[in-house]
Amino acid sequence: MTSLKNDTFLRALLKQPVEYTPIWMMRQAGRYLPEYKATRAKAGSFLDLCKNTELATEVTIQPLDRFDLDAAILFSDILTVPDAMGLGLYFAEGEGPKFERALQHEADIAKLHVPDMEKLQYVFDAVTSIRKALDGRVPLIGFSGSPFTLACYMVEGGGSKEFRTIKTMMYSRPDLLHKILDTNAQAVAAYLNAQIDAGAQAVQIFDTWGGVLSDAAFKEFSLKYIRQIVAGLKRESEGRRVPVIVFAKGGGLWLESMAEIGADALGLDWACNIGEARRRVGNQVALQGNFDPSALFGTPESIRTEAARILADYGHGSGHVFNLGHGINQHADPEHAKILVDTVHELSWQYHGG
Repeated sequence: MTSLKNDTFLRALLKQPVEYTPIWMMRQAGRYLPEYKATRAKAGSFLDLCKNTELATEVTIQPLDRFDLDAAILFSDILTVPDAMGLGLYFAEGEGPKFERALQHEADIAKLHVPDMEKLQYVFDAVTSIRKALDGRVPLIGFSGSPFTLACYMVEGGGSKEFRTIKTMMYSRPDLLHKILDTNAQAVAAYLNAQIDAGAQAVQIFDTWGGVLSDAAFKEFSLKYIRQIVAGLKRESEGRRVPVIVFAKGGGLWLESMAEIGADALGLDWACNIGEARRRVGNQVALQGNFDPSALFGTPESIRTEAARILADYGHGSGHVFNLGHGINQHADPEHAKILVDTVHELSWQYHGG
């Protein structure tokens, strides 16, 4: 593999000295970019795009050609793992992801098993292809959904606003949900390790729906299994550490608990102050975040002001990777995203060095 020309992102995750605050954006390869829409149209469908090595590589690189980003993230979907478990993933037009076979019966849950990673070879092929195309420009991030977030889709059969089906299972048959979560944790660890073997230089676990849980339930049904994954991950590849980021949307209540599970960094949504979060976790982990994606609908001046505020709130020293507090909105103006990236680079120098 080609050596890295810009490793600022990796150094910041490990709280090593950096010259400026690095930035990437969750969902940076996506529908807000006209070039992405063109490539997706060429692919035919979202899943076909994920499974086409050449096109998945193309859309991963697109935002890097437009913005001065410090990391690339694999173009894929969190639901590739349950799809490989045989649940029949499909995307209904205008409705988001759905599964043909939701996990709602004890007999089906008993048969659930960790999938053969060969079924996900298209993901690992994409990782290797992207690394080659990047040619050392910036590091490549691999990712997966958390066990609980994956289980939400697997049990509900798709997206949900109330999570009634999975919460009913959680409170009435917790043994069934624990079976699903343990299987998911084993699968995610194997999946992320295979991404690392294929060339991913950092990995992120997305716990998108952990924040819908009560305090006790989050620790028992989400955090426990993320900890299990982190403990099973390869932490070194190509002679350097592979940092692990854990992002829990709505997870600000549990920062102290999350900081103790062995990850290198925690992702923050926009609801908590990053300076306050830094004080709460101390030197245990780096922090990633936490610009509200909707703030990109503001004016250029308001975008600069908000970026400056977050940088100032974090303050001096390494350990901050600038990011959005969740994925970029499909209606965001790419020019506004450019203003954000450039502003972070221009203003963050003052918080680093002597």
